[in-house]
Amino acid sequence: MPARRSRTLFCVACAWLTGVLALLLLLGGGQRLSAEEPAEKSTAAAQRYEIRKDHDPNGIGKFYFGREIAQVMSFHGAPWLERPQREEEERLSLLVDSLELKAGQSVADIGAGSGVITIMMSRKVGETGKVHAVDIQEEMLELLGDKLNQLDITNVKLVLGDVKTPKLPRGEIDLALLVDVYHELEFPYEMTLAMANSLKPGGRLVLVEYRREDPQVPIKLIHKMTQEQVKKELSQPEFGLKWSKTIDTLPRQHILVFEKTTK
Repeated sequence: MPARRSRTLFCVACAWLTGVLALLLLLGGGQRLSAEEPAEKSTAAAQRYEIRKDHDPNGIGKFYFGREIAQVMSFHGAPWLERPQREEEERLSLLVDSLELKAGQSVADIGAGSGVITIMMSRKVGETGKVHAVDIQEEMLELLGDKLNQLDITNVKLVLGDVKTPKLPRGEIDLALLVDVYHELEFPYEMTLAMANSLKPGGRLVLVEYRREDPQVPIKLIHKMTQEQVKKELSQPEFGLKWSKTIDTLPRQHILVFEKTTK
Protein backbone atom coordinates (compact mmCIF):
# COMPACT_ATOMS: atom_id res chain seq x y z
CA MET A 1 0.00 0.00 0.00
CA PRO A 2 2.69 2.59 0.79
CA ALA A 3 4.44 1.88 -2.54
CA ARG A 4 1.17 2.30 -4.52
CA ARG A 5 0.43 5.59 -2.72
CA SER A 6 3.93 6.83 -3.54
CA ARG A 7 3.53 6.01 -7.24
CA THR A 8 0.14 7.76 -7.28
CA LEU A 9 1.54 10.90 -5.70
CA PHE A 10 4.45 10.83 -8.15
CA CYS A 11 2.08 10.65 -11.15
CA VAL A 12 -0.03 13.52 -9.82
CA ALA A 13 3.10 15.62 -9.32
CA CYS A 14 4.27 14.85 -12.87
CA ALA A 15 0.92 15.84 -14.32
CA TRP A 16 0.94 19.08 -12.36
CA LEU A 17 4.48 19.97 -13.50
CA THR A 18 3.61 19.10 -17.10
CA GLY A 19 0.60 21.41 -16.95
CA VAL A 20 2.66 24.24 -15.48
CA LEU A 21 5.34 23.84 -18.16
CA ALA A 22 2.72 23.84 -20.91
CA LEU A 23 1.16 26.99 -19.49
CA LEU A 24 4.54 28.73 -19.29
CA LEU A 25 5.33 27.78 -22.87
CA LEU A 26 1.95 29.07 -24.02
CA LEU A 27 2.39 32.36 -22.18
CA GLY A 28 5.92 32.68 -23.42
CA GLY A 29 4.80 32.19 -27.01
CA GLY A 30 2.06 34.79 -26.56
CA GLN A 31 4.58 37.28 -25.21
CA ARG A 32 6.84 36.74 -28.18
CA LEU A 33 3.99 37.36 -30.61
CA SER A 34 2.85 40.52 -28.86
CA ALA A 35 6.42 41.79 -28.71
CA GLU A 36 6.87 41.28 -32.45
CA GLU A 37 4.00 43.62 -33.41
CA PRO A 38 5.46 46.86 -32.07
CA ALA A 39 8.86 45.78 -33.40
CA GLU A 40 7.39 45.57 -36.91
CA LYS A 41 5.76 48.98 -36.53
CA SER A 42 8.99 50.40 -35.17
CA THR A 43 10.92 49.00 -38.12
CA ALA A 44 8.44 50.47 -40.60
CA ALA A 45 8.70 53.86 -38.92
CA ALA A 46 12.48 53.71 -38.89
CA GLN A 47 12.57 53.01 -42.63
CA ARG A 48 11.00 56.39 -43.33
CA TYR A 49 14.04 58.17 -41.98
CA GLU A 50 17.79 57.89 -42.47
CA ILE A 51 20.45 59.08 -40.03
CA ARG A 52 23.75 60.25 -41.52
CA LYS A 53 26.91 61.27 -39.72
CA ASP A 54 27.99 63.60 -42.50
CA HIS A 55 25.43 66.36 -42.85
CA ASP A 56 24.79 70.10 -42.95
CA PRO A 57 25.79 71.73 -39.63
CA ASN A 58 22.43 73.52 -39.65
CA GLY A 59 20.56 70.22 -39.91
CA ILE A 60 19.87 67.43 -37.44
CA GLY A 61 21.44 64.63 -39.48
CA LYS A 62 18.05 63.03 -40.12
CA PHE A 63 16.85 62.62 -43.71
CA TYR A 64 13.36 62.14 -45.14
CA PHE A 65 12.90 61.39 -48.85
CA GLY A 66 16.53 62.40 -49.26
CA ARG A 67 16.01 65.81 -47.62
CA GLU A 68 17.81 66.74 -44.43
CA ILE A 69 15.60 68.15 -41.68
CA ALA A 70 16.71 71.57 -40.45
CA GLN A 71 17.24 72.59 -36.85
CA VAL A 72 14.28 74.30 -35.17
CA MET A 73 14.54 78.01 -34.45
CA SER A 74 14.66 78.60 -30.71
CA PHE A 75 12.32 81.04 -28.95
CA HIS A 76 15.41 83.25 -28.67
CA GLY A 77 14.86 83.95 -32.36
CA ALA A 78 11.49 85.62 -31.74
CA PRO A 79 12.87 89.14 -32.36
CA TRP A 80 13.86 88.03 -35.88
CA LEU A 81 10.24 87.09 -36.51
CA GLU A 82 9.21 90.57 -35.37
CA ARG A 83 11.80 92.48 -37.43
CA PRO A 84 10.37 95.63 -39.10
CA GLN A 85 11.62 94.69 -42.58
CA ARG A 86 9.86 91.33 -42.57
CA GLU A 87 6.75 92.69 -44.31
CA GLU A 88 8.85 94.09 -47.13
CA GLU A 89 10.93 90.91 -47.46
CA GLU A 90 8.13 88.37 -47.18
CA ARG A 91 4.91 90.33 -47.81
CA LEU A 92 3.02 88.63 -44.99
CA SER A 93 -0.11 90.68 -45.60
CA LEU A 94 -0.19 89.45 -49.22
CA LEU A 95 0.35 85.92 -47.98
CA VAL A 96 -2.62 86.04 -45.61
CA ASP A 97 -4.82 87.72 -48.25
CA SER A 98 -4.00 84.91 -50.70
CA LEU A 99 -5.44 82.34 -48.27
CA GLU A 100 -8.94 83.78 -48.84
CA LEU A 101 -10.00 83.16 -45.25
CA LYS A 102 -13.64 83.71 -44.34
CA ALA A 103 -15.41 84.84 -41.21
CA GLY A 104 -16.36 81.95 -38.96
CA GLN A 105 -13.69 79.53 -40.18
CA SER A 106 -11.58 77.38 -37.86
CA VAL A 107 -7.94 77.65 -38.88
CA ALA A 108 -4.53 76.69 -37.50
CA ASP A 109 -1.19 78.47 -37.50
CA ILE A 110 1.25 75.59 -36.94
CA GLY A 111 4.61 76.74 -35.67
CA ALA A 112 2.99 80.03 -34.70
CA GLY A 113 6.08 81.41 -33.00
CA SER A 114 5.55 84.93 -31.72
CA GLY A 115 2.20 85.10 -33.51
CA VAL A 116 2.66 87.69 -36.23
CA ILE A 117 0.64 85.63 -38.71
CA THR A 118 -1.71 84.27 -36.03
CA ILE A 119 -2.93 87.79 -35.29
CA MET A 120 -3.43 88.55 -38.98
CA MET A 121 -5.44 85.34 -39.40
CA SER A 122 -7.53 86.11 -36.32
CA ARG A 123 -8.73 89.34 -37.91
CA LYS A 124 -9.72 87.50 -41.10
CA VAL A 125 -11.85 84.82 -39.40
CA GLY A 126 -13.43 87.33 -37.03
CA GLU A 127 -15.14 86.87 -33.70
CA THR A 128 -17.15 83.89 -34.96
CA GLY A 129 -14.02 82.09 -36.12
CA LYS A 130 -11.10 80.55 -34.29
CA VAL A 131 -7.35 80.36 -34.75
CA HIS A 132 -5.46 77.46 -33.18
CA ALA A 133 -1.94 78.81 -32.56
CA VAL A 134 0.28 75.72 -32.29
CA ASP A 135 3.88 75.61 -31.14
CA ILE A 136 6.11 73.05 -29.41
CA GLN A 137 7.89 75.70 -27.31
CA GLU A 138 6.03 76.93 -24.24
CA GLU A 139 8.11 80.11 -24.27
CA MET A 140 6.76 81.03 -27.71
CA LEU A 141 3.18 80.50 -26.57
CA GLU A 142 3.81 82.62 -23.47
CA LEU A 143 5.08 85.47 -25.66
CA LEU A 144 2.05 85.13 -27.91
CA GLY A 145 -0.34 84.92 -24.96
CA ASP A 146 0.98 88.20 -23.55
CA LYS A 147 0.55 89.84 -26.95
CA LEU A 148 -3.02 88.57 -27.32
CA ASN A 149 -3.93 89.96 -23.89
CA GLN A 150 -2.47 93.35 -24.76
CA LEU A 151 -4.44 93.47 -28.01
CA ASP A 152 -7.60 92.04 -26.39
CA ILE A 153 -7.82 89.25 -29.00
CA THR A 154 -10.12 86.47 -27.82
CA ASN A 155 -10.55 84.18 -30.84
CA VAL A 156 -7.12 82.53 -30.59
CA LYS A 157 -6.54 79.25 -28.76
CA LEU A 158 -2.98 78.49 -27.71
CA VAL A 159 -2.02 74.84 -28.30
CA LEU A 160 1.16 73.19 -27.04
CA GLY A 161 1.84 70.52 -29.62
CA ASP A 162 4.66 68.01 -29.75
CA VAL A 163 7.06 66.76 -32.40
CA LYS A 164 4.59 64.18 -33.77
CA THR A 165 1.20 65.92 -33.54
CA PRO A 166 -0.16 69.46 -33.45
CA LYS A 167 -2.94 68.22 -31.15
CA LEU A 168 -5.74 69.65 -33.26
CA PRO A 169 -9.35 68.39 -33.20
CA ARG A 170 -10.04 65.72 -35.80
CA GLY A 171 -11.97 66.81 -38.88
CA GLU A 172 -12.66 70.37 -37.71
CA ILE A 173 -10.03 72.56 -39.38
CA ASP A 174 -10.77 74.55 -42.55
CA LEU A 175 -7.16 75.54 -43.16
CA ALA A 176 -3.83 74.66 -41.54
CA LEU A 177 -0.89 76.95 -42.36
CA LEU A 178 2.83 76.32 -41.89
CA VAL A 179 5.07 79.29 -42.71
CA ASP A 180 8.75 78.32 -42.97
CA VAL A 181 8.03 75.46 -40.56
CA TYR A 182 7.57 72.20 -42.47
CA HIS A 183 11.26 71.78 -43.30
CA GLU A 184 12.03 71.83 -39.54
CA LEU A 185 9.53 69.14 -38.53
CA GLU A 186 11.43 66.35 -36.76
CA PHE A 187 8.77 63.80 -37.71
CA PRO A 188 7.27 65.10 -40.97
CA TYR A 189 5.39 61.88 -41.76
CA GLU A 190 3.63 61.68 -38.40
CA MET A 191 2.90 65.41 -38.33
CA THR A 192 1.50 65.46 -41.86
CA LEU A 193 -0.76 62.52 -41.08
CA ALA A 194 -2.03 64.25 -37.93
CA MET A 195 -2.56 67.56 -39.75
CA ALA A 196 -4.41 65.85 -42.60
CA ASN A 197 -6.66 64.10 -40.09
CA SER A 198 -7.51 67.44 -38.51
CA LEU A 199 -8.86 68.85 -41.78
CA LYS A 200 -12.48 68.87 -42.87
CA PRO A 201 -13.20 67.28 -46.28
CA GLY A 202 -12.09 69.97 -48.71
CA GLY A 203 -9.99 71.63 -46.01
CA ARG A 204 -6.61 73.00 -47.00
CA LEU A 205 -3.07 72.36 -45.81
CA VAL A 206 -0.84 75.23 -46.90
CA LEU A 207 2.95 75.20 -46.81
CA VAL A 208 4.97 78.36 -47.28
CA GLU A 209 8.63 77.60 -47.99
CA TYR A 210 11.58 79.54 -49.36
CA ARG A 211 12.16 78.65 -53.01
CA ARG A 212 15.12 76.32 -53.35
CA GLU A 213 14.91 76.64 -57.12
CA ASP A 214 16.00 80.28 -56.82
CA PRO A 215 19.68 80.76 -55.86
CA GLN A 216 19.01 84.47 -55.36
CA VAL A 217 16.86 83.85 -52.27
CA PRO A 218 19.23 84.82 -49.41
CA ILE A 219 18.45 81.92 -47.07
CA LYS A 220 20.60 78.94 -46.09
CA LEU A 221 20.05 76.03 -48.45
CA ILE A 222 18.72 73.68 -45.76
CA HIS A 223 15.91 76.15 -45.03
CA LYS A 224 14.67 76.05 -48.63
CA MET A 225 12.44 73.50 -50.39
CA THR A 226 11.59 72.84 -54.02
CA GLN A 227 8.01 72.38 -55.17
CA GLU A 228 8.91 68.91 -56.41
CA GLN A 229 10.17 67.85 -52.97
CA VAL A 230 7.11 69.18 -51.16
CA LYS A 231 4.73 67.44 -53.56
CA LYS A 232 6.67 64.17 -53.25
CA GLU A 233 6.44 64.18 -49.45
CA LEU A 234 2.78 65.19 -49.18
CA SER A 235 1.41 62.99 -51.96
CA GLN A 236 1.54 59.75 -49.95
CA PRO A 237 -1.92 58.14 -50.26
CA GLU A 238 -2.52 57.71 -46.53
CA PHE A 239 -2.58 61.49 -46.10
CA GLY A 240 -5.55 61.93 -48.44
CA LEU A 241 -4.09 65.20 -49.70
CA LYS A 242 -4.11 66.47 -53.27
CA TRP A 243 -2.00 69.33 -54.55
CA SER A 244 -4.33 72.12 -55.64
CA LYS A 245 -2.10 74.99 -56.69
CA THR A 246 1.10 76.90 -56.06
CA ILE A 247 0.88 80.65 -55.56
CA ASP A 248 4.06 82.49 -56.53
CA THR A 249 3.17 86.07 -55.69
CA LEU A 250 5.62 86.35 -52.76
CA PRO A 251 9.15 87.70 -53.29
CA ARG A 252 10.98 84.69 -51.85
CA GLN A 253 8.57 81.87 -51.01
CA HIS A 254 6.21 79.36 -52.59
CA ILE A 255 2.67 79.05 -51.25
CA LEU A 256 1.78 75.39 -51.85
CA VAL A 257 -1.88 74.50 -51.34
CA PHE A 258 -3.08 70.94 -50.75
CA GLU A 259 -6.72 69.92 -50.30
CA LYS A 260 -8.14 67.11 -48.19
CA THR A 261 -10.06 64.69 -50.38
CA THR A 262 -13.55 63.52 -49.41
CA LYS A 263 -12.42 59.88 -49.16
